[in-house]
Amino acid sequence: MRMLPGVAAAALAALSAAQEVPAAENLAEAFTMGEAGVSFRYRFEYVDQDALVEDAEASTLRGRINFKTHPWNGFFAFGELDYVANILWDDYNAGAGNTPDKVQYPVVADPTGPNLNQAYLAWDNGKGTLLRGGRQRILLDNQRFIGAVGWRQNEQTLDAGYFNHDFDGFHLQLAYVWQVNRIFGDDVPAGQDDHNTSLVNLSREWPGHGTLSAYFYDIDNQDNGLLSSRSVGLRWAGDSKWAEKLVKYTLEYAHQSDSHGQAVDYDAHYYRADLAVELGELTPSIGYESLGGDAGRIGAAFQTPLATLHGFNGWADKFLTTPDAGLVDVVVGLKGGLGVWSWNLVYHDFNAESGSGAYGSELDGSVSRKFGEEYELLLKATRFDGDHGPPFDDTSKLWVQFSADLK
Repeated sequence: MRMLPGVAAAALAALSAAQEVPAAENLAEAFTMGEAGVSFRYRFEYVDQDALVEDAEASTLRGRINFKTHPWNGFFAFGELDYVANILWDDYNAGAGNTPDKVQYPVVADPTGPNLNQAYLAWDNGKGTLLRGGRQRILLDNQRFIGAVGWRQNEQTLDAGYFNHDFDGFHLQLAYVWQVNRIFGDDVPAGQDDHNTSLVNLSREWPGHGTLSAYFYDIDNQDNGLLSSRSVGLRWAGDSKWAEKLVKYTLEYAHQSDSHGQAVDYDAHYYRADLAVELGELTPSIGYESLGGDAGRIGAAFQTPLATLHGFNGWADKFLTTPDAGLVDVVVGLKGGLGVWSWNLVYHDFNAESGSGAYGSELDGSVSRKFGEEYELLLKATRFDGDHGPPFDDTSKLWVQFSADLK
């Protein structure tokens, strides 16, 4: 893994003595005063996909250990190692060529084996400025454009240089990415992409009103030019009181065009609007998302290849790549609590943005509960009813997940 030159800036004064835990006085103390973490996540995933003869049954356990040194002259280091193993059932296609003998099964993108998830050196001046270089998790806004794909057992992390600076109420985030470590792991070519990507995100919060974000993402995928693009956008995430009820809403627009090695000359637009109202134990919501496309041209659709895609456009993951005709997703949701349980229901109606095509509909549902601060149980299911054949064929998925965070 290449390291970012120049990230280790000259040491500044030790962190404020007013902190509850004083800064390390030397490099040895930085390690002996460091913090270790251990977590486990077991998941059983079942997939019934009409286009495939076999059903997938994936039973995986992810173990994670990490260690963060204590600050020394503002510097600290962090490392995180994952290992994913099969437990009992392994009848699934792990995707991207990881399991070439199991292509008759639906894809469950959880390859097994070890993974260096994060490894970086950072400097924090304690006054709103942070520098970080190495392999890291970068999450911007709601992760619709830049995220970690945290739902999968092997996350997406970036080999990057990252800069954060807070000033006059503004929050500036800059990153330069030279490699994307995808969820498919190191054993297949699709697991890593070389990049020459620049990310800019500037936001400002008005407490009691909302947060405005402006962003510019110049994605240069040097291994796959069809995933290169240039996006500029504006996002408002608001919250306010109305008739003593908390109202949350989002408005977002972005424009995307071809760049770098992209072979398709195109311009596409992105629109998003969400509204949710907290009514005691219940929170109804409605949303609209549009990713532009062109029904008459291949590859001219708005794409977000570095996003946490599972959190958008349905849990069946039918739209990890935007169709050529684009995508309009109308969403209606309802969530609430029942005793110690939390539950969530979401309905999607999917149509083409260009032309009059319809892709289908989907119903997602989940229930979850925590056991203390360390343990959580999640039951989750989805049903996609397609209006056409593959890749929009009828698909059902079921998950049972138990996680333990033993920090």
